[in-house]
Amino acid sequence: MTPQEETKCCPQFDPAPWDDKVFDWENKQFIKDKVFTLFYMPMNFGAAMKRLDAKVKKANATMPDWLCLADHTSKWNMDVYLAVDKVIPEAENKILSGKFYSRVYEGPFKDTKKWCNDYEEKVKSKGLKITKWYMWYTTCPKCAKKYGKNYTVIVGRVE
Repeated sequence: MTPQEETKCCPQFDPAPWDDKVFDWENKQFIKDKVFTLFYMPMNFGAAMKRLDAKVKKANATMPDWLCLADHTSKWNMDVYLAVDKVIPEAENKILSGKFYSRVYEGPFKDTKKWCNDYEEKVKSKGLKITKWYMWYTTCPKCAKKYGKNYTVIVGRVE
């Protein structure tokens, strides 16, 4: 196995099904974990993902679309919600329901503020109101480098 193949841990992301889309989720199943952040920069994201992955594997479950929503609750904490196909024992199971709007962005994370401003304008232009925001960092930095694209999806609960 080449060093490049060894770094491939994330599936390649297809933005088409997620860009400028509205979803109606009813009882969409997730498991939750926490990530320590330093001024919003994740410090132990990989460790949290490994914990979640171990629980999913132990339960013989799957992760639809590899969807993992990040909720930046403060400069010091980020909650992550990993989509799963069933209730996972020994995990903090959560349900999300409602109307959600997603928009895909590509580029360096330093553009996040620009993306958020664009997202707000797009939601407003659709006559919707954001009630909750999530970020979906679709690949780890190594896989983003390998694929040549660093996609981030903003997913918001809207009404």
